[in-house]
Amino acid sequence: MTQKVIGILTSGGDCPGLNAAIRGVGKAAHSLDMQVLGYLDGFRGLVENRFKRLDSYALSGILTLGGTILGTSRDKPYRMPVGALGTMDMTPMAVENYHKQHLDALVCLGGGGTQKNALHLMKQGLNVITLPKTIDNDVAKTDVTFGFDTAMGVATEAIDRLHTTAESHHRIIIVEIMGHNAGWLALGSGIAGGADVILIPEIPYDIDKVAEAVLHRSRIGKRFSIIAMAEGALSREESAARGKGKKKKKKQAEEQAECSTESVSLKLARRLESLTGLESRVTSLGHLQRGGSPSPADRLLATRLGTACAQLLSEEHYGVMVAARGEKCVPVPLEEVAGKRKIVPLDHSWIVSARMVGTSFGD
Repeated sequence: MTQKVIGILTSGGDCPGLNAAIRGVGKAAHSLDMQVLGYLDGFRGLVENRFKRLDSYALSGILTLGGTILGTSRDKPYRMPVGALGTMDMTPMAVENYHKQHLDALVCLGGGGTQKNALHLMKQGLNVITLPKTIDNDVAKTDVTFGFDTAMGVATEAIDRLHTTAESHHRIIIVEIMGHNAGWLALGSGIAGGADVILIPEIPYDIDKVAEAVLHRSRIGKRFSIIAMAEGALSREESAARGKGKKKKKKQAEEQAECSTESVSLKLARRLESLTGLESRVTSLGHLQRGGSPSPADRLLATRLGTACAQLLSEEHYGVMVAARGEKCVPVPLEEVAGKRKIVPLDHSWIVSARMVGTSFGD
């Protein structure tokens, strides 16, 4: 029987747990008598046929490492920058290189964009399996993504540390946390860190109600407030304006936001100072949330998903994402995942618990 050859790549933003997942897939694949090739820098590596063999030596000692030993990029096979030629559809080259190395399947580790890119390649006839990674925890059809737990821990520790300086200086401190479209990270770390106000994309906030929550704390003798704010949180006015402009492409709106000289958290700080008369400061955690060694929970999750992936490869069960469902890892058809996003339900138990301990959502 011919030995299977498996390709693996990491795509999109880096995140804790990628190396643990690579190791899980690779070591389990070796135990099932498969060769493993690691493609460098995401889908660009596949298009340019750049890879390295992931033998037992290459997989040794990477479980605890952050980032990805394979490198990553946000390049899409069907819309890839190619020097002076501009953007081109490089899908045919990706398919050609897949067959050139006699791959039996390609494993893609990534978030929402990666799921769509993998589905695109699957429709070109490639055998594909994906694993769900992102600190945003917004990949559909899985309980959790690896990278989320580590990032939530980092954000929670930051909130913990900011409590002392906020209390010492009697300030409002706004902690800007990643999450353009889903508020899982701000919500989880906000609850765990005891934030007084949590603002997430799913719940448009009323600035006056946020100010009132801060002033109420001041009136009862608590002369500081911590606000955990997702970078995609919107006021009711901003949400209504965006709703009216639905005809505009989402990409254009995101580009405009990126070009703005003032972040959403800085705008909020300025308005709260005006409404409350209290000093406001902003801490944006940025890429700190994506870096560093993965937490034990993420190492465990990534290993579970990776080894389950190898088992599916041995069974030639392709065209799926390996999802975490309770204590099980289950295959979910890529068509049910790609193009979908898991956002926070308004009746989610985390929101219910936060409200019961007095946390304001500005609504």
